[in-house]
Amino acid sequence: MRTITVLSMISLDGVMQAPGGPDEDGSGGFAYGGWTAPYGDEVSGEVFQRIMQPADLLLGRKTFDIFEGYWPGHADSWPGINDVSKYVLSTTRKESGWQNSKFLSNLSDIIQLKNSEGRAIHVWGSSELIQLLLKHDLVDELWLMIYPLTLGNGKKLFNDGPIPAAFTLAEHVVTSDGVIMTHYKRAGGVQTGTVGA
Repeated sequence: MRTITVLSMISLDGVMQAPGGPDEDGSGGFAYGGWTAPYGDEVSGEVFQRIMQPADLLLGRKTFDIFEGYWPGHADSWPGINDVSKYVLSTTRKESGWQNSKFLSNLSDIIQLKNSEGRAIHVWGSSELIQLLLKHDLVDELWLMIYPLTLGNGKKLFNDGPIPAAFTLAEHVVTSDGVIMTHYKRAGGVQTGTVGA
């Protein structure tokens, strides 16, 4: 069985939309594309380079469209990106000229992929896909880069009813600019009790 890890740059209020640039995703009138740029140098250090090591990718169609238009010509900045398998959940696309791209059509395809043999799977961007994965308890790990700003409206990481779930902190780094990079691993159900009892 493969591990599915969600990697996301989010604001304090959970917005994950268009972290990389002004033209990345302006849907819904989002006006803050590229909001991570002022924090780039330290965040792109050793930890970030480590989490960008080769892994197969599982992407929603909109994120795949963005990646497909950029990464094939910028592979020096993400070693292995052209070689790994890119699995795309889409009801509208079935093929791509980007090597090693494979299209999935439904949740059953994702479950079959997770239960197959192969390398770890990373999910970048893909807000709607992440909602689906969280709702069906298919996320094993989270790598969250939490930036010290609020953005108001925009696509959010936790938006559409993830199941109640507990996670354990496996690793964390805090940059001098206040970005918190956290690695969580799935740890069963939510425990309750009385504080101070």
